[in-house]
Amino acid sequence: MNQRTRFLVHGALISAIYVVITIAFAPISYGPVQVRISEMLTVLPFFTPAAIPGLFVGAMIANAYGGLGVIDVVAGSSATLIAAVLTYKMNRKVLAPLPPVLVNAVIIGAMLTYLFQLPLVPTMLYVGFGQIVACYGLGYPFMVAMEKYGKHLFFIKTVEKKKVLS
Repeated sequence: MNQRTRFLVHGALISAIYVVITIAFAPISYGPVQVRISEMLTVLPFFTPAAIPGLFVGAMIANAYGGLGVIDVVAGSSATLIAAVLTYKMNRKVLAPLPPVLVNAVIIGAMLTYLFQLPLVPTMLYVGFGQIVACYGLGYPFMVAMEKYGKHLFFIKTVEKKKVLS
């Protein structure tokens, strides 16, 4: 399989997994107070750039399913894209989950404030807390497991190209 095809397949797999996990946990994946379990996958750009479009497309599909309309598809997916690019640029493993936490707290917090007429700061804090649970509580252990056991998986090859510092 050539590199371009491999990149597309890896992105599509990440996208599909993100959508399935989000929808499977739909009761806690949407709304002002949420812990989107699929956000643990937002650490994957640390390992491979294929995760950037994969997470973006996955978020678009999952947000279209969520029922909050076009604003969620656009703003929510854009937040995921920005966070994925920033995560890819991280050179310390412990910082990799931070961009999704911060970006989503601000963008999704503001979006939910607008949609539900909620107070801004508490909504950002709720979203930020949910992201901490998903990205650090689930995503960071996932990263550690990927480094330890995932050497045979498709996206670990790119780890060797980046400095992996704890």
